[in-house]
Amino acid sequence: MTPLSVLLSCVAALLGTAVLAVPIARSARSTPVVYGASLACSAVAFVIALAHLATALPTAEVPALALPLGLPWLGSHFRLDALAAFFLTVVNLGGVLAALYALGYGRHELAPHRVLPFFPAFLAGMNLVVLADDAFTFLISWEFMSLASWVLVMAHHRDADNRKAGYVYIVMASFGTLSLLLAFGLLAGLDGNYGFAAMRGGAHTPFIAGLVLILLLLGAGSKAGLLPLHVWLPLAHPAAPSHVSALMSGVMTKVAVYGFVRVVFDLIGMPTWWSGFVVLIIGSVSAVLGILQALMESNLKRLLAYSTIENIGVIFVSLGLALAFEANGMGLAAALALTAALFHVLNHSFFKSLLFFVAGAVLTATGERDMDKLGGLIHHMPVTSIAFLVGCVAISALPPFNGFASEWLVFQAILQSPALPQWGLKILVPAVGGLLALSAALAAACFVKVFGVTFLGRPRTAAAERAMEVDRFSLAAMSVLAALCLLAGILPGIVIDSLAPVVQSLIGDRMPVQADIPWLSIVPIAESRSSYNGLLVFLFTLFSASLTAYLIHRFASRALRRVPAWDCGFPEISPATQYTAGSFAQPIRRVFGTLVFRARERVDMPAPGDLRPARLVVETHDLIWEGLYLPIVGAVGLATEKLNRLQFLTIRRYLSLVFLALVFLLLVLALWS
Repeated sequence: MTPLSVLLSCVAALLGTAVLAVPIARSARSTPVVYGASLACSAVAFVIALAHLATALPTAEVPALALPLGLPWLGSHFRLDALAAFFLTVVNLGGVLAALYALGYGRHELAPHRVLPFFPAFLAGMNLVVLADDAFTFLISWEFMSLASWVLVMAHHRDADNRKAGYVYIVMASFGTLSLLLAFGLLAGLDGNYGFAAMRGGAHTPFIAGLVLILLLLGAGSKAGLLPLHVWLPLAHPAAPSHVSALMSGVMTKVAVYGFVRVVFDLIGMPTWWSGFVVLIIGSVSAVLGILQALMESNLKRLLAYSTIENIGVIFVSLGLALAFEANGMGLAAALALTAALFHVLNHSFFKSLLFFVAGAVLTATGERDMDKLGGLIHHMPVTSIAFLVGCVAISALPPFNGFASEWLVFQAILQSPALPQWGLKILVPAVGGLLALSAALAAACFVKVFGVTFLGRPRTAAAERAMEVDRFSLAAMSVLAALCLLAGILPGIVIDSLAPVVQSLIGDRMPVQADIPWLSIVPIAESRSSYNGLLVFLFTLFSASLTAYLIHRFASRALRRVPAWDCGFPEISPATQYTAGSFAQPIRRVFGTLVFRARERVDMPAPGDLRPARLVVETHDLIWEGLYLPIVGAVGLATEKLNRLQFLTIRRYLSLVFLALVFLLLVLALWS
């Protein structure tokens, strides 16, 4: 069997597992059976995709497989090239670890019959999107993926917040699918050939290419979480079970990135410089506003969802740079930017899945998502705390972990911008670099807050005080991801060389071979410009930290002494007096909040003699939701009230409407042809 046939067999096995889960979902053995089968299928698909990535052929030479499904004159076409192999690696590695985590976490699920059938279906849908080689199969798979994830978001539908999250998600998903449908329709043209091979070989005018880019930013951008189409993401991620949240944030958003890359870098043809300009602006604004929203949050899972918007922004900044460089014939710089984007796709799938797994472990152990009701968990959940600390350091882009390696490559690509001929890009790209530096600093502050408030200090509630370490399956999944965050950070050259076939197939150029560089260093362009060695940074950090600890314990004191912490002269202080998530974010809120969130602080001070406690009330607003979506909701409501009269018309008026609609459609067809 060919690798493509094996992958399609794995998809069929996942769909079969979903069907099998329906009758057995209420039995005691359903959880290990369904998640174990999902793990096995995803593991096989991961190995096949990873092996194929190393031996991938150029895009034009990759054979396609046609199945007699779908439209009668089209069928369903599937193809496995280097780009698909890379994203399948991301999808199925995420599936393996999510299924492993769920073997333990799933035992605490209150409604397993609403989760088990749709988990393997969700994995199958994401695989099919990446394998699809025609627009019809792509859109059907995309919608199947969206519906499966929507059902998982609605698993606990009795909660009003979950119902709202599901409603907003399905509306945004439908809007995204419609945008993609229109984009593929423009690419197919008047001939209506929906095969990717025909689109790839067709000639697309700059006007059509521009419309397709806008529609892709609406369609794929809404699924990825780009501003202002992100509104579903902070609602849906906290509503879904934690292993599903990890897949949605760490993997499904990357499937959306795949859709964007497939069309813009593969099907449209040579980009224009202004396409990079547009993507750069959207990506940089998403990065900064996403992490600012995360800083304001005290709900752990919602905070992680907002930080996904920031990282998606970083990825799209890199893609915008690649478009700008490619349009100007700067192949090596374009290859550097695209490599940085794909590297960050992989890294984000690692550390964001890890952080959501830890959030699920905290929720299992305490029943709380509110960080202000946690604290002191490092004493009760040491392994989980270490895993979360690794994820926090990685997502904050601190060496020697993987987040630093990919974001460092992004900044190296930004440094190539002075060679761009357009003055608009010459001015914009350094400004975007400043915004990315700001978002990186805010991300570090955000995750210092998260780790400090959640795991350090003293327990603020009895639930946090009673917390215990989670099961071995969850710990194993978190440990594997923590190890991958470290390995990708100290050995980035291996990852960069593995991405070279993907970049070569899309750009026609690649970064220099990193395996030949001594000491496992990476050199993006040339040694005279910049280089980085994650392994040496790791060894230096490990050595200096160990030496410092030894010197302190050996010479600072003759014996280890344990005494109560200094209490400022007030013994038995309540744990409630510790820093909270809100108090930690207050300085940043006062700097940015007035402009970004229209934040207001109001002190409710009771009159003399009134025994009520004084209260500080903080009011913030989501300007995008209130300024864009609420007016749309109001307009739709008003329109439906007006159109409601149509159901009370007479037969004669109905026939007149049908006649007018037919005339209108014939006019449109005549003008189009």
